[in-house]
Amino acid sequence: MLVGDVMHKDVDTCLTSDSLCEAARIMWNRDCGFVPVVETRGSQRVIGVLTDRDALIAAYTRGKRLEELRVGDVMARNPKTCSPTDSVAAAEAKMTGAQVRRLPVVDSGGQLLGVLSLADIAHEFARERGAGKKGVSAAELSDLLAGVCAPHSPLVAASA
Repeated sequence: MLVGDVMHKDVDTCLTSDSLCEAARIMWNRDCGFVPVVETRGSQRVIGVLTDRDALIAAYTRGKRLEELRVGDVMARNPKTCSPTDSVAAAEAKMTGAQVRRLPVVDSGGQLLGVLSLADIAHEFARERGAGKKGVSAAELSDLLAGVCAPHSPLVAASA
């Protein structure tokens, strides 16, 4: 199974100059916790990603409101990405290795084509299981969730 068969293709984006308030509005309207950051609206070349957690932690630690902070000051730069022709298994390995729940899907020039999320993979698993197919295995899905959700530091693991 390929990433292009499973990914979401209709994705909203942010610019580095947008406020975190604008990014939060996109996340609220799209019912998601992730927005790719692109170089320009015209190019759609992915230069970063922003999560709801990034925005919240930045506002809290800096003591500022979302409208006072810019996406470019908070986003993760040089994000892991995948191609629509990558296997879902290869994308899962990238997600696990980077401990991320979503990957921008880009073409060879870095242009945004969509987003692949854990939810997309889980929905595909459920669809295939219901149809009696064996694309994504339960073990594969379990390993992906365990890898992505593992604590980043020993202090977090000890308090969990």
